[in-house]
Amino acid sequence: METIARTKIVDVLKSEAFGTKVNVKGWVRTRRGSKQVNFIALNDGSTINNVQIVVDIEKFGEDYLKPITTGACINVNGILVESQGQGQKGEIQATEIEIYGTADPATYPLQKKGHSLEFLREIAHLRPRTNTFGAVFRIRHHMAIAIHQFFHDRGFFYFHTPIITASDCEGAGQMFQVTTMDLNQIPRTEDGSVDFSEDFFGKQASLTVSGQLEGELAAMALGAIYTFGPTFRAENSNTPRHLSEFWMIEPEVAFNEIEENMQLAEDFIKYCIQWALDNCMEDIQFLNNMFDKGLIDRLHFVLKENFIRLTYTEGVKILEEAVANGRKFEFPIFWGADLASEHERYLVEEHFKCPVILTDYPKEIKSFYMKQNDDDKTVRAMDVLFPKIGEIIGGSQREEDLDKLARRAQEMGVPAKDIWWYLDTRRFGTAPHSGFGLGFERLLLFVTGMANIRDVIPFPRTPNNADF
Repeated sequence: METIARTKIVDVLKSEAFGTKVNVKGWVRTRRGSKQVNFIALNDGSTINNVQIVVDIEKFGEDYLKPITTGACINVNGILVESQGQGQKGEIQATEIEIYGTADPATYPLQKKGHSLEFLREIAHLRPRTNTFGAVFRIRHHMAIAIHQFFHDRGFFYFHTPIITASDCEGAGQMFQVTTMDLNQIPRTEDGSVDFSEDFFGKQASLTVSGQLEGELAAMALGAIYTFGPTFRAENSNTPRHLSEFWMIEPEVAFNEIEENMQLAEDFIKYCIQWALDNCMEDIQFLNNMFDKGLIDRLHFVLKENFIRLTYTEGVKILEEAVANGRKFEFPIFWGADLASEHERYLVEEHFKCPVILTDYPKEIKSFYMKQNDDDKTVRAMDVLFPKIGEIIGGSQREEDLDKLARRAQEMGVPAKDIWWYLDTRRFGTAPHSGFGLGFERLLLFVTGMANIRDVIPFPRTPNNADF
């Protein structure tokens, strides 16, 4: 074949350089036509749209073209010409075709027909080739870029916190253990417990559930930082909203109090949504048409509304009034209850009809590190609640008072010996500071309109599932 520099299909479809030679490479979506001419829809992943390859059967011969079926990979030289049909400006008249790889039509699972999302999870190694998952994963990339750009433009520093940790920052105990010990011959102490002094780190170690505590240490030196990395939770939850391995974005800012923290969260999430609309519109339009007819309207809805600020106590009162007026919830609502997704969505979708930031939660249902209010009942926590999702961001102003923090940690069973380094930041030059966590996949659920969190991460890790 003549050597011609490859052009990505996304660029070919924008080009008006008709009459010029081009080279494209990609995977065949469909091939159709007559005995004289065939039309190949080719996609290389750079766009949701295919380029049409027009093939003269007589020029290539039927036998040569026979292996070019759905799923095959080909290299095409041709002339870019104006398209005769509707939908795109140009198409390519093939002059040379090289077949890189074939796909047996009898066994290739992605033939031109509808496939359920459940089935596609079983072939996660191939599902990025579908229109749906090509769109989702391109949006995932753009959201990652938007996150880094937002914080970089505001003077934040990207800080890498450890994936292996000896502390449980959430106090939930649902952590994956990391060990090099032979599980068939676990060393034990005299009292029969596991002797972790024999393990690689000399102590019990786990995969992190959050980089927050280490992020706070960095904020106490660099001023404003953010983490963006994988986190892990060994929670046996088979729901459309839970993963065992997921990605978190966690900014921490010195001298920010709860009001600035709420504003940062609102600005951040609006920036990401605007970025998606500005850079991913073709993919979003496809997902809107295929899965969620209200997706684009919902994205614009969040952008145009100022988020309501509301205390937990006020929120519970609204929910109790709704129950008194006949609204039924699956889970009971009372002051002190940890709100369920149905409660959060009621506030957003039915009562206020805009996103809500709920603050000042009872201290008994929140983590030890949250700043305590003067009422001794509530803490300066904040959750950002979204339509369809419920909680999308959780954060707080952190407790900067050493005595209060140490006392609360003790009350919640967090040993001081495990967090001595964390307490030191309150001992040496303590300062007010705040931060929050955004589950990346929760953001992607909202931006893509997908219903199951397993469909916005390439290879989901869930109970009894670590394939691929």
